[in-house]
Amino acid sequence: MWQTTALERMNEVTLVVLFTVMVSWLLMERRDKEGWMLSPYAVKHGQEFWRVLSHAFIHADWMHLAFNMFVLYEFGQTVGHDLGFLGWMGFPALYLAGIVGGALPALQKHGDNRNYRSLGASGAVSAILLAFICLHPTRTLLLFFVVPVPAVLAGVLFFWYESRMQQRSTSRVAHDAHLGGALVGVLWVLFLVPGSWQSFVTSLQEMLH
Repeated sequence: MWQTTALERMNEVTLVVLFTVMVSWLLMERRDKEGWMLSPYAVKHGQEFWRVLSHAFIHADWMHLAFNMFVLYEFGQTVGHDLGFLGWMGFPALYLAGIVGGALPALQKHGDNRNYRSLGASGAVSAILLAFICLHPTRTLLLFFVVPVPAVLAGVLFFWYESRMQQRSTSRVAHDAHLGGALVGVLWVLFLVPGSWQSFVTSLQEMLH
């Protein structure tokens, strides 16, 4: 009987986390990290299309990396299990779609801006987080790691906060990437998980009674 290797026992979420940590660590302080960043100008005018995906595997610093990977692992395990019946259209395709969905606003708005750069897995992580919320709206989440709230309320607050911060446009955080990725997560569950909308509504009704 063949023994499974450690690599074979790892699930897809763990592999994405490990790969992202490894690449981010290798490129964290290197000058050629810029070649991996999302540069809408380079994509539009230089056909450097790989940047649409590669930017999600590098991070600005260790705090940025740690937060994204913590959220990804924490919620990705459940989402990966829930969407396992979809095969490659489950977690793997959702994660990649979240990366692209998070990049689209910047590609649209900054295609002629030579100076715009972004990096990090936040768009993809937002897709996973909102997919989790859609699948488990009544689960308790800790807002700011302290305040317990129903997942659906956390989702509403997420869209409210990110939309508000995006309108202000005073920080270097790509809030539009969070919104784009989150929308992908919601639509992915809505269109690919049979009965997800009915289950969502039923869960909320039971919570309110």
